[in-house]
Amino acid sequence: MSPFTAELIGTMFLILLGDGVVANVILKGTKGANAGWMVITTGWALAVFVGVVIAAPFSGAHLNPAVTLALAIVGKFSWSLVGPYLLAQFVGAVLGSFLVWVVYIDHFKTSDAETQLAVFSTSPAIRNLLFNVLSEIVGTFVLVFVIFYFTPAEITPQKTPIGLGSVGALPVAFLVWAIGLSLGGTTGYAINPARDFGPRIVHALLPLKSKGSSNWKYAWVPVIGPFIGAAIAAVLYLLLQK
Repeated sequence: MSPFTAELIGTMFLILLGDGVVANVILKGTKGANAGWMVITTGWALAVFVGVVIAAPFSGAHLNPAVTLALAIVGKFSWSLVGPYLLAQFVGAVLGSFLVWVVYIDHFKTSDAETQLAVFSTSPAIRNLLFNVLSEIVGTFVLVFVIFYFTPAEITPQKTPIGLGSVGALPVAFLVWAIGLSLGGTTGYAINPARDFGPRIVHALLPLKSKGSSNWKYAWVPVIGPFIGAAIAAVLYLLLQK
């Protein structure tokens, strides 16, 4: 398991379970149909937990180009590795969303075009591009800024660091859950360029019955917004360290 493979597989599981819970809730005729926002936000939080458990020992479990960018800005990650990590994350997102289609293929056949797209990508509740971008900026800012302040467990008073194993993935899962519950209602809280762009590509390529537009006019919002939010969080973190 190399760092590249870990990021790819971790992101694949993240999207498989994240887009999977959306499919389960909104596609026609599933066992989880109409289960609601609480189920979707909880499913995404647990998807993050699973992805981090897989990738953390090998790559640090970025699973998000915005996180990778922010870590590079603050000097916690090599700029030379940013490109390979981003590639792994986008490829993983493509594979994960493709698997969602495979699992729910019969339900896609009976669902309308708008619902089909909603499984793969985010969209605003009210289309106002300025505030849609702002929502993604704020959501990603919260994600990245809080991640910078995660601290490892230690035994006191000697302050001996201890490993938490897979349980160490819980804080970021709770963080994503909180963002989804509190800030996700405006745009669907992509807060991850790979999470939206990769699956949107898959939607554009799949032979979906009654498929509509992939809404590329909006696609830049969940890509640019998270990168801006992550950069702001990184800069503020650096300023506060002085």
